[in-house]
Amino acid sequence: MTAVYIETTIPSFRYTARKDTRSLARQRWTREWWDEIASGFELHSSDAVIAELQRGTLDDLKKQRIELISDLNLLEISDEIMEVATIDTDRLVMPRGGAGDALHLALASFYSMDVLLTWNCKHLANPNKFGHIDRVNDEIGLSTPLLTTPLNYLSEDESDGD
Repeated sequence: MTAVYIETTIPSFRYTARKDTRSLARQRWTREWWDEIASGFELHSSDAVIAELQRGTLDDLKKQRIELISDLNLLEISDEIMEVATIDTDRLVMPRGGAGDALHLALASFYSMDVLLTWNCKHLANPNKFGHIDRVNDEIGLSTPLLTTPLNYLSEDESDGD
């Protein structure tokens, strides 16, 4: 079964308080993915995601977000994982100030996740970074997960564009 690492933005957008068009679209796509597709995957997350979710300011949303991932397999954060995250920031794969991004990538890579599911398209699901991420992971002997969003799994129209 395909192993998917659920990063913080997934539960955050499933239960978002934002009302802008982009956020509402991401909420809809996240809910569709979770309700219709997620059951076909082996879902994982980490205490890093829980810690990030706990920093939220809206208690009711914070609770829903944490409950969403409470039954997932939580990947252990070890010293080796932290070393990989440091390599990712030292090699400019992830930004120095974005320790969370580096940690999520390190977890998904170290545990050989097939997919890292995220809405972070600046640092994680960014096609301009895929080659760099893959090169660094290859150099340190890790696989690179597919870095993607829930939208990539959804299709309203199966046509070929005609």
